[in-house]
Amino acid sequence: MAIAMVAGMVLLGPLWDMAGTALGIGGSLGRPEVAALVMATNMTAGMTVWMRYRAHHWRGVGEMAAAMYVPFLLLLVPFRAGLLDGDALLIGGHLLMVPAMVLVAVRHRHETPTAIDRHPAVVALARRWPTGLALLMTADMWLDPGVLSPWTMLVLPGAYLLIGLARRTLRGPGVLATQLLGLAGWVALVLVAVAAGGRTAGWLVAFGWLAHAGWDLFHHRAGRVVPRAFAEWCGVLDAALGASMVVALLSTGG
Repeated sequence: MAIAMVAGMVLLGPLWDMAGTALGIGGSLGRPEVAALVMATNMTAGMTVWMRYRAHHWRGVGEMAAAMYVPFLLLLVPFRAGLLDGDALLIGGHLLMVPAMVLVAVRHRHETPTAIDRHPAVVALARRWPTGLALLMTADMWLDPGVLSPWTMLVLPGAYLLIGLARRTLRGPGVLATQLLGLAGWVALVLVAVAAGGRTAGWLVAFGWLAHAGWDLFHHRAGRVVPRAFAEWCGVLDAALGASMVVALLSTGG
């Protein structure tokens, strides 16, 4: 549910920004009390989709939605009275939301799921949740393409090494050597990009992220080092970010 709530914010947040700009109400949407309710709406939308997929009754969905709205509505009173600032409103609402949601979950812990006839397309999309999550996380880059710092490429091989150490999956023949070779390759690419600077660095960074998508594909098929779900998520994320950087470079005459 937490991931679904984050997905709701990531997916719907840019849509609110575009609507606010188009309608000329961007300033109003930026007010703390409005921003809090917009955020609650985004999280509720993501949570509702997930709960219904998990066959929860609409009654439980409604109560969970109330648990996400009510804390903000309660804090609007002291906020309007000048007793709370905008940051306290947002932080306090999130803090109160957690126990409220727990209470609703406990109340419905013995609830019998409703029978839902899911469309095959919905089932297929659910199985590809790492892909969907990666696309949601990169939505901002598609709407406003940019080029990341060369140093961000150090995350690419580092994640595999850390996960491999935690899962103890680096012990097979040649596995650790392969990961260290990948680390050396991306470190070298980072150093070359930093030294080159400018548009050349941008193209090297885009290439580095796209190349790592191929690295992810290899590990996804091999089923080694990291879970396949992580390899799928990372591969789509890398490809999306790399492609968006290419778009950014081409749009600026790179």
